[in-house]
Amino acid sequence: MKHLEIIDSHVHVGTAGVPLGPPDYRKSFDLWVTRAATVGVHRAVLLAAPVGTYAAANSVVANLVEGAPTKWLWYVFVNAARDRDGIHEIVRVAHSRGACGIKVHWSDGVATDEVAHAAFHHHMPVLFDPGGDIDIVAYLARRHPEVSWIVPHLSSFSDDWRAQVRLISLLEHSSNVFTDTAGVRYFDLLVEAVARAGAHKVLFGSDGPYLHPAPELAKIHALLLCPEDRELVLRGNVLRLTREARQPFRRSHAHPLRALPGHPARRW
Repeated sequence: MKHLEIIDSHVHVGTAGVPLGPPDYRKSFDLWVTRAATVGVHRAVLLAAPVGTYAAANSVVANLVEGAPTKWLWYVFVNAARDRDGIHEIVRVAHSRGACGIKVHWSDGVATDEVAHAAFHHHMPVLFDPGGDIDIVAYLARRHPEVSWIVPHLSSFSDDWRAQVRLISLLEHSSNVFTDTAGVRYFDLLVEAVARAGAHKVLFGSDGPYLHPAPELAKIHALLLCPEDRELVLRGNVLRLTREARQPFRRSHAHPLRALPGHPARRW
């Protein structure tokens, strides 16, 4: 059986003071790397932890990625409220250092038009944790149809199954809305998400170092996907959604011809 490269699409560098594992971000990240390697995960998308102010934390992540650019991708974390009127410049600088996506967390406030405009300009997906607020995701997805919105945890890390069911409906009917599997406790909802929306809408993520990658990866294997769908979930989707942001020399003033955000074409 051919070895399948796995890319964890959701790994934090640090824990933002949550008393889980080593408090030092270096030790915490090294522990995640060790754990991930035991289950065959050697590549990941790295993010800062949700600390509220992100200049220093984003720099730490950028430095890690620059030290091993063939292993790691990264998303720039922005505070949509605190960074208002400065998000485009933050994203521009991060993109010049290799960032290929934007992260927004509900604890800082919801994603905004300003975030969406920066994402569109740099061809980046937005990993937006809405804390179960599906209405704001639907609104942004309709308002910015050419931006890919990745909603982690099926929208709710706190296991709000009602919100997760609503997100599945949005995944099914909105070509530019995606989700990741990190921390989703209700396994049958993951089964439903794949069955209704398709494997091209679902990304493997562990939410490390908060969660151990082994049980998170086991959920993907338990879905019993066909090889092509398993490859999409475990690596293909994240590579497709970040492809243009990772190819800076393809950007131009002319609007590029590209597949719709939900298209499962394997142009990685």
